[in-house]
Amino acid sequence: MGFNQSTIARFLNVDQSLISKVAKGERSLSVDMLEKLSCLFGVSINAIESSTIEESTLSVAFRASDLSLEELEAISAINRIALNSEYMAEILKG
Repeated sequence: MGFNQSTIARFLNVDQSLISKVAKGERSLSVDMLEKLSCLFGVSINAIESSTIEESTLSVAFRASDLSLEELEAISAINRIALNSEYMAEILKG
């Protein structure tokens, strides 16, 4: 989605050095952080932990390259709704 480490760190309320260490495989994220990221990116936690992530069918266009924390939270909330909707549809099929 084009987010840099600084933006992700701000969204997770952590230091950017933690995100850098996670990217290098030197540190791990908590389950809470993984859940927040899964909502931000609109994918499952399992997808975040995998080496490849399927592209989402949901396309979003941003007007700014540096989004505010409030805008990131709004994106996360919208994606959470979309993920829950997909999950509910799967349950109803089965």
